[in-house]
Amino acid sequence: MTGFVASPVLRAAWHPVAEGVDIAGDPHAVTLLGDRYVVWRTADGTVVAAPDRCPHREAPLSQGAVVDGVLTCPYHGWSFGDRGHCIGVPSSGEGAAIPPTAHLRCVNVEERYGLVWMCPGEPSEGIPLISHEDDPRFRRINSGIQHWSVCATRMVDNFCDISHFPWVHTGTFGAGQSTLVPRIELGDLDNGWFGYAYEVDANNPDQAVATTGTTEPVVHRHMSTGFQLPFSVRSTIRYEDGLEHILLLCSTPVDDTHSLFTFVVWRNDDFSVDPQEVITFDRAIGAEDKRMLEMVPGTMPLERTGLVNVQADRASVEWRRRFAALIGVTG
Repeated sequence: MTGFVASPVLRAAWHPVAEGVDIAGDPHAVTLLGDRYVVWRTADGTVVAAPDRCPHREAPLSQGAVVDGVLTCPYHGWSFGDRGHCIGVPSSGEGAAIPPTAHLRCVNVEERYGLVWMCPGEPSEGIPLISHEDDPRFRRINSGIQHWSVCATRMVDNFCDISHFPWVHTGTFGAGQSTLVPRIELGDLDNGWFGYAYEVDANNPDQAVATTGTTEPVVHRHMSTGFQLPFSVRSTIRYEDGLEHILLLCSTPVDDTHSLFTFVVWRNDDFSVDPQEVITFDRAIGAEDKRMLEMVPGTMPLERTGLVNVQADRASVEWRRRFAALIGVTG
């Protein structure tokens, strides 16, 4: 089994750790790549992220409070404002000099697609591009953040794979679907995504009608699945009537065997259906994946001979090969 969260290259990548709506009021605690952080909003609405330890006596700042955008430590009341600058040490009195080492060492943070993304190091790449975000024909729907007791590498491997559909997703769209996977041809998709296109006939139960826009018992989907390193997967779905349903699937490693999961949806529908009703079906699909993956313990082997593969696994094998090279795993 291969641990990976200690790899320095992952600290140069962007990872979604919360939804923007989560960062309001109290400080928000996040664990990313085994390290603990505190996230909060300053008075002007800017999101700030820093290690979750006060430089004074190392108390967890996430257990403190935020008032008017100022984060206060619960232990001795030290306070931190814009860019994590220490602006108050109650025991020293008003106007006393603040030690230069009292300021928090903030990390890179951005808001995109309704998510808060963190990069603990110097970013090597940008946040993956979803062009539909700026297309007025599409609306965006966020789904919330979940905690999965699953290795992030297993999650990405799963999201790149379609051969599990008729076995895992029997309660949603996979019932009666063909178990045969046509030959997968990999290549560049668009905007830096790499993967494959395919077509599938999917079951359309009552709970899926708001998503598919039709009551037909089976719907034909024109789809693509693509990835960007380290852990982002995009799934595109186009129905015969022109309705498009785009999913960004995000797996964020808390540590080697626990992850955050969220998905974001973009749709070119008429915006009339309740957004929560639209994504109910996708949440049910995710629950089926979670149920299966949480039965598989430990991290996923990244070495070439660590797993048995067939042609249906070409996309996940290619992601695994590139990810292993990224973090320096050989063999």
